[in-house]
Amino acid sequence: MYRYDEFDAKFVSERVEQFRNQVERRVSGELTEDEFKPLRLMNGVYLQLHAYMLRVAIPYGTLNSSQMRMLAHIARKYDRGYGHFTTRQNLQYNWPKLEDIPAILEDLASVEMHAIQTSGNCIRNVSSDHFAGAARDEAADPRVYAEILRQWSTIHPEFTFLPRKFKIAVIASEEDRAAMRAHDIGLQVKKDDAGKIGFAVYVGGGLGRTPMVGKLVNEFVLENDIIAYCEAILRVYNMYGRRDNKYKARIKILVHETGLDELKADIDAEFDRIKDTVLRLPDESIRAIEEYFQDPAFEELPSTSKAFEDRVASDRSFAIFAERNLHIHKKHGYTSVTISVKPVGAPPGDATDEQMEAMADIAEQYSFDELRVSHEQNVILPHVKLDDLPAVYDALVKAKLHSANAGLITDMIVCPGLDYCALATARSIPVAQRLSERFADIERQKNIGDLKLKISGCINACGHHHVGHIGILGVDRKGEELYQITLGGSGDENTSIGKITGRGFTSDEIVDAVQTVVDTYLDIREQEDETFIQAYRRLGDAPFKQALYG
Repeated sequence: MYRYDEFDAKFVSERVEQFRNQVERRVSGELTEDEFKPLRLMNGVYLQLHAYMLRVAIPYGTLNSSQMRMLAHIARKYDRGYGHFTTRQNLQYNWPKLEDIPAILEDLASVEMHAIQTSGNCIRNVSSDHFAGAARDEAADPRVYAEILRQWSTIHPEFTFLPRKFKIAVIASEEDRAAMRAHDIGLQVKKDDAGKIGFAVYVGGGLGRTPMVGKLVNEFVLENDIIAYCEAILRVYNMYGRRDNKYKARIKILVHETGLDELKADIDAEFDRIKDTVLRLPDESIRAIEEYFQDPAFEELPSTSKAFEDRVASDRSFAIFAERNLHIHKKHGYTSVTISVKPVGAPPGDATDEQMEAMADIAEQYSFDELRVSHEQNVILPHVKLDDLPAVYDALVKAKLHSANAGLITDMIVCPGLDYCALATARSIPVAQRLSERFADIERQKNIGDLKLKISGCINACGHHHVGHIGILGVDRKGEELYQITLGGSGDENTSIGKITGRGFTSDEIVDAVQTVVDTYLDIREQEDETFIQAYRRLGDAPFKQALYG
């Protein structure tokens, strides 16, 4: 876990008091909304359609049970009894009163949390693999480097007012579970032949109205140089990124318009100039951060568990949960558990205060007091003994958090859409709810298999529809909400951007249209284990377009 030192605690506390004064001036009318806007954005406060929204930072999605309980407390006391987990591994409240937000920030500060840099044209929350530190396939724990980047980027004086927001993701496996190449900078931790740790660096990925896949700009940057290299990228972007048109201001546009070779030359020149300065990371600093992320006190256990196997054999629901919601752990006798926050008919990513309390209790008792938020809007228990899984599952059932749909069609990424967002052009949550009801049968979902369905309520693509195997984009056409379907997107190690199938569908038509796509896939797949994305890549979009449009 990250830890606050005295400077962090003092800084965050002072920031709360600063914002309290700014809120008082806004409420009294001393500040207009336009004057207040840049101040609130620096503290994670947006103004949505119906109310202010507060976005809380959860560094690389990692939090402990005390922090989760505080999020529950805030939801209960200051909001409407729930919070919404986001694709940047944060949590946002959709209904806080402006005059309550300083008190909320004060409560967050008491458990080493804040909302700084969750909005605005700065470096946002650094995200990572939600199985980091637990996965068996890692070159190293990516949270170490995510934390180093968090410390470097927080209130960086040169990068507080970038041309546009800037997002960084760090992974350490060949399997990309964090949509790394859909980020402005994507870092993959690797080891060279000598065992030295370094990074493959990708730049210029992003979604929004101009989706692009990040390009490899350096195959291997040593760990001591990673801050200097990222600083060089940011300096080049800050110098040349466009500020005259916010739709062309992201670094992906700079990469596209300048060309990777020319931009790489600029980055390398800047890197050569600064790499041997204070930006070079000393080994002792890296090792000190590693101490934050030492393994918990794992027991030496056999790789199998009789309690687990007996329950699998006797309880079909538990067996399906175990099949879908567990991830292999680096330590024998342990597993990582995905708590799906996607029950049938509910807004994806929303958890009630009682559910957050339940997750905190379970983590404290069974997962070394640790939880993660995934970019797919679920919550992870990273370290659970196989022996404890029956008890964990029973506790999840009691909290109505036992949906066994991880990676299936109802495990959707969905933005808040027109129900909340001032930028949205169509509603996404009601569409998601109806789709989850249409595909509610878990046996049917298992037959469909792995499938990423992602829904955005506008072209800003907060629902990541561009990288959904099936993507849905809500648009406004002369006052009517229409939904375009894209196919073939992917946010994993084979990142691809989905292709629009054709004309959009009305709200009444879209669920049937998705079912047509799924039924077509079931008809054309070569065998049951050929996934949707494999079938699409084999055949292209022709059979799906034929089924949709004739």
